[in-house]
Amino acid sequence: MTTLTPSGSAADTPPTGTGSAAGHRGSLGDRLRARSRHRRTGRSRWESPAFWTLLAATAALYLYGLGASGYANSFYSAAAQAGGVSWKAFLFGSLDAGNAITVDKPPAALWPMALSVRLFGLGSWQILVPQALLGVASVGLLYSAVRRRTGPASALLAGALLALTPVAALMFRFNNPDALLCLLMVAALWCLGRAVEDARTKWLVLAGACFGVGFLAKALQAWLILPVAALVYLVCGPTGLRRRIGQLLCGGLTTIVTAGWWVALVELWPASSRPYIGGSQENSFLELTFGYNGFGRLTGEETGSVGGGRGPGGAGGGMWGRTGPGRLFSDTIGGQIGWLLPAALLLLVVGLILTRRAARTDALRAAFLLWGGSLLITGATFSLMSGIFHEYYTVALAPYLAAVVAMGSAALWRERGRFRWSAVLAATAAGTAVWAFVLLGRATDWLPWLRWTVLAVGLVAACGLLAANVLPRTAGAAIAALALLAAVAGPVAFTLSTVNTPHTGSIVTAGPAVSRGGPPGMPGGGARGRPGPGQGAGPGQGAGQAPGAGQGAGQSQGVGPGQGGARGTPGTGKGGTQGAGAQRGMPPSPGDGAQGPGRREGAGGPGGGMGGLLNGSEVSAKAAALLHKNAASYTWAAAATGSQNAAGYQLATGLPVMAVGGFNGTDPYPTLAQFKKYVAQGRIHYFVAGSQGGPGAGRGTSSSISSWVTENYTEVKAGDTTFYDLTQPKRTATG
Repeated sequence: MTTLTPSGSAADTPPTGTGSAAGHRGSLGDRLRARSRHRRTGRSRWESPAFWTLLAATAALYLYGLGASGYANSFYSAAAQAGGVSWKAFLFGSLDAGNAITVDKPPAALWPMALSVRLFGLGSWQILVPQALLGVASVGLLYSAVRRRTGPASALLAGALLALTPVAALMFRFNNPDALLCLLMVAALWCLGRAVEDARTKWLVLAGACFGVGFLAKALQAWLILPVAALVYLVCGPTGLRRRIGQLLCGGLTTIVTAGWWVALVELWPASSRPYIGGSQENSFLELTFGYNGFGRLTGEETGSVGGGRGPGGAGGGMWGRTGPGRLFSDTIGGQIGWLLPAALLLLVVGLILTRRAARTDALRAAFLLWGGSLLITGATFSLMSGIFHEYYTVALAPYLAAVVAMGSAALWRERGRFRWSAVLAATAAGTAVWAFVLLGRATDWLPWLRWTVLAVGLVAACGLLAANVLPRTAGAAIAALALLAAVAGPVAFTLSTVNTPHTGSIVTAGPAVSRGGPPGMPGGGARGRPGPGQGAGPGQGAGQAPGAGQGAGQSQGVGPGQGGARGTPGTGKGGTQGAGAQRGMPPSPGDGAQGPGRREGAGGPGGGMGGLLNGSEVSAKAAALLHKNAASYTWAAAATGSQNAAGYQLATGLPVMAVGGFNGTDPYPTLAQFKKYVAQGRIHYFVAGSQGGPGAGRGTSSSISSWVTENYTEVKAGDTTFYDLTQPKRTATG
């Protein structure tokens, strides 16, 4: 176990930070010779192999069976496909290569996937491998950040804890924007940590760039920890106050420039020649940023959202679950991120107490403030926000939590020679084991032996830690390893369950099915693999639809790597694992191609069912063949209500499909007049009948467009799907 100096620097690493006591030991010659030896030897013999083993194991974990999730979230996969063939779609984050409408986020998270598609073609692996690599990079950066504070042993622990957090294993194998955001936030705090060491302005500038690009990945969420980062450097920066303020202004300016160039481009670009800004009501990215994706998430007043801006849920519970301090410990959320959350909060307090007498510029204390403050402010926001909240958002907490636990454990272990601290160490181990017992108990009938084993091992290890101050070093290390095993057994088991389960659709969770009351992640949804409220379905059957939804999707089967169908044709995978859609009451999950096993064509039917909202439409070979007819003569091969429905057809055919009404079908684009103009110009070939959007889709322009089409154009059947040929008016058509 690596020893720590009083200021927290590892004994086998060079002293860092102006406040490091180690930096003032010995003569100048001794310090120079020590630094010279460190430059020559670099690391302990075991450190480099251990680091590369950590990265290799993380890569293997995140890449294992990755293709089983198909296109994962079809919404973002379709945008990546569009960006892979159109640079304009790439720039704006358009959902389709015809550039009708964008996704409801900035585009940076799409760029790695779109570049992969452009280089290697469209497919599940091309979409998801970049996300997995972002996860590996996050683990590596976190290792580097923690190593500089508490040494390689605790750095390995931090990296492993991040890699094995269930929600991290989920999102680094998925294609939502959270993966890139997580990496950028780790990079920003890494840069801030370096700035606290040597006060170089370049680190503040690089941190500002990370925050700026983070904004282009997931808007204002990237700036949640900005106040913490700025305040910690303002207090702990090892230079004069005036220079610290100037450096922070430089970093802030960099943030504005790296985020603002794209915002200015979108706002100044003529609206008539760029795609509509999806998720906004006024075709404005600023409105989207501060409304639907901004303050609306906090207050619950989100015009155009799934609930149509129904207002906050409040502490008493709403469509996005109960708010309050207990939210992160509740039902499914606890199993995503909460395993070590109580320990992290305790170890943060311990770390700050142990460094309370250090110099203002002490690097270890600054690290506790950086990572711990980020954990607290992000956790508080997630706990109190009344708007849209999904369980997978909590991946943002994973690196902060891992860093605090690793650094706090190392600092506490160093103090084990004093009984009061060995008692705290024992209490932490015992409390973590008891909490894991509770969380594992929520996964009814899933590995029932594990919870009792974790409890027993954890309590035994806690008793041993009480005597850590008198035990021989080898015995103490063995007991510490036992306590660590008990602490991570639960999240590791949830993580392995996650990587063995395909995940598709807009709303996904990690781990096995757990008991839950009201769903914090989606209105009306039941627990994974169980029916939702008001539905009577057996395990693995579609259920749990939102108010106003149509019938649930049929039973789904999972698929192993390489078993999915080819593009445009139904898959025939036979894997025994159930797809995520079946587990969450969503449409069945795809295989390793555009279509997956057991998927029904036209799932959900008309009426605004949640099937089309949560995942892409199923497309038969006949339907795909129909859309390919004379497709080159049209800007859009078809139009469909709701982005997920349009995405299904686009991914199956590779052709641009207009998403009428955006993600939920509630965006005021296109207007009926605009749609009529596109049809008159011969730019749209077909309209998909029975298209679905969110619960509010029936009250916007999408409803009037659908009515106008059905009244005026000829039906065409392709398999079980009905289209309207917009080049063939009915004889009784009314203008």
